[in-house]
Amino acid sequence: MAREEIKEIDKSKIIYSWAVQGNEHIIIDHAERIYMWDIDGKRYIDFCAGLLNINIGHSHPYVLEAMRKQMEKLTYVSTLFGTEPKAKLTEMIGEITPGDLDYVFYTNGGAEANENAIKAARWYTGRHKVYAAWRGYHGATAGAITLTGDPRRWAAEPGIPGVVHYFGPFTFNSAFGSKDDEEECENALRALKEQIMLDGPKTIAAIFVEPIVGTNGIIVPPEGWLKGVREICDENGILMIADEVMTGWGRTGEWFGIDNWGVVPDMITTAKGLTSGYVPLGAMIWSKKIYDYFCEHPFVGGLTYGGHALACATGIANIETYKRENLIENSKENGTYLFKKLQELKDKHPSVGDVRGGKGLFCCIQLVENKETREPLAGFADARRNVSKEIMGRLFDKGLYLFAKWDYMFISPPLCITKEEIDEAVGIIDEVLEYPDSLTK
Repeated sequence: MAREEIKEIDKSKIIYSWAVQGNEHIIIDHAERIYMWDIDGKRYIDFCAGLLNINIGHSHPYVLEAMRKQMEKLTYVSTLFGTEPKAKLTEMIGEITPGDLDYVFYTNGGAEANENAIKAARWYTGRHKVYAAWRGYHGATAGAITLTGDPRRWAAEPGIPGVVHYFGPFTFNSAFGSKDDEEECENALRALKEQIMLDGPKTIAAIFVEPIVGTNGIIVPPEGWLKGVREICDENGILMIADEVMTGWGRTGEWFGIDNWGVVPDMITTAKGLTSGYVPLGAMIWSKKIYDYFCEHPFVGGLTYGGHALACATGIANIETYKRENLIENSKENGTYLFKKLQELKDKHPSVGDVRGGKGLFCCIQLVENKETREPLAGFADARRNVSKEIMGRLFDKGLYLFAKWDYMFISPPLCITKEEIDEAVGIIDEVLEYPDSLTK
């Protein structure tokens, strides 16, 4: 197919997510490691690992060969049957997850994992309310988008019943007026406890947490927050569900984000880095007490492609690649290096109000109009102005892809990235920050 024909079909007939239709897009032709090339031959650094999922890098030969071998043997079988890849991947997941989170239900992606976690929590507890944070994101399906605490939820409202939102800690833009992380943690936990008291603890099935908030600003929680949520859940018979769709699989320098704080949830939901996006696959992972309950009660859930043999074989090769190439350790080490380089940008640029991260290759630049007052540049849901479109356009022109929205620039490269490659990418960001700098007061 001719390049112009591809571009015309893409612009005029393909429906894009979260976007006004009819726009032109960059058409990617092929990719390798941290690089992508469009159909015109231009190279881009993928500084966002796709959508925070291409953790091992693009087109890894070991994974591609494992996929080829599995396709020659078996690609799909009904969910009534087991397969060797499904059994082996389940065993490998259980070796990595914290505590007794050894029991795996396979889904097509992260949103579906969260949908099933809602159902499982309600059946297990006999309660109907589910708590999720403002500034959280859990997916775009009916239940998951209701859990979500950002504007992507608005178009889907009223959503499913029983979802209640709470304020998690966010020191830089504190809802409590806290002066530091310690005070923010105390205030957020106090508010959550009071909200639960007023709402009726015996009506609450689960509390969802993102160990590090993802696409609402890479908000790293203060010490004590996740431990405090765990204690609140234990005191009230509430299940703690860790949404590790983004934070899992080495993204934060540990196998799972919650491992950074030594807390064991009752469930983990995950996807993305489970297969590094080579084949869609997600998972809901249970602790033993939940599994034991469903040995006496049927779990009613599942879709046609759950536990897909090819996807599970891909997950096996993906986990083996993490281990063989020490990618979890690389994420921790180079994440520290990346965070330091971004801190240098904060000191240099008047538009950089905050840099968050420090846990693996998972960072965010937050832009401001005024550093002293922390007045936003774009504002929540671009209430003041849209700057992200211009920022992304300038980055693309210079051969760098990262995801930006509102006042946030998200940085989450493949875990195989080197320090030299980080330097090149940060150098481009440094140049592009001249644009938001021009808008500051």
